[in-house]
Amino acid sequence: MLSVPPHRKGKTVNLARLDLNLVVALRVLLEERNVTRAGRRIGLSQPAMSAALARLRRHFDDDLLSRVGGHYELTALGQVLLDRTATAYDVLERLFASQADFEPATESREFRLVASDYAVAVFGVELARVVHAEAPGIRLRFTQTPATVVEDTAPLLSATDGLFMPHGVISGFPATDLHDDRWVFLVADDHPSVGDRLTRRDVARLPWVTYQRTYDAPAVRQLGMLGIEPQVEVSVDSFHLLPLLVAGTRRIALIQARLARMLAPVAAVRVMDPPYEAVPLREALWWHPVHTHDAAHIWLRETAARVGAKLLRAP
Repeated sequence: MLSVPPHRKGKTVNLARLDLNLVVALRVLLEERNVTRAGRRIGLSQPAMSAALARLRRHFDDDLLSRVGGHYELTALGQVLLDRTATAYDVLERLFASQADFEPATESREFRLVASDYAVAVFGVELARVVHAEAPGIRLRFTQTPATVVEDTAPLLSATDGLFMPHGVISGFPATDLHDDRWVFLVADDHPSVGDRLTRRDVARLPWVTYQRTYDAPAVRQLGMLGIEPQVEVSVDSFHLLPLLVAGTRRIALIQARLARMLAPVAAVRVMDPPYEAVPLREALWWHPVHTHDAAHIWLRETAARVGAKLLRAP
């Protein structure tokens, strides 16, 4: 564990006296681990970059970069600061990019949204249609939800414009509800031992195909209270692949009902109700608090809410 020098314990930082340019300098120094390359990257001379490093060393009371042979390596504190600095830089960049007004019909910008392939198929496609019609200069870039989303929610939200994720997986950040869904199971059409109904015994004994980490879904966590632990045989980063990995096997998979209906023609599988009262799914758009009062993000959230309301009216 990194120890804190006694004279720095409990120290607070006066942001009014802090040169925020040092955040930029700190980030490139930690990433490049070379004063000359770091200076070249942000347009500073080698002496100016060396001076910035000296100021940072005084502030943190640590070398940050230490020479090992013919190159520099990060100190223990430098390694800790590497990820934190990237997160802080992203937050500051998005903070100072905030707008007081936003005219969707004339604006040109990109929103980066983190979403599973389920969220893109069920919600993102319709959102993109609406944005295309109302804001032709707006670009949406959907990126895959990482498996570490629970542990890294804060840095993920700080570096993006929003995250599509159902309630019950993450918490502690603002969100707007979009639409509801329910969980169903996929079973092969020709499954040799599953009849007209799936039983709890089936869920306990049969191998599973899961999306990323099984236990993140509240509907799966419920199984623990029933004394059932899924036997995961295959894990994949795409909900769309679940039917293909179930068809022709003894495996089962938990999937959202809306997506299951869309994928019905893809593979020879049956859609079956859970043998327990699975908690419903409520999809939401989550964001970092720095975006709360930004006009562009307010428009994005209001547009997403309208699309969600339309989905709620659909069967």
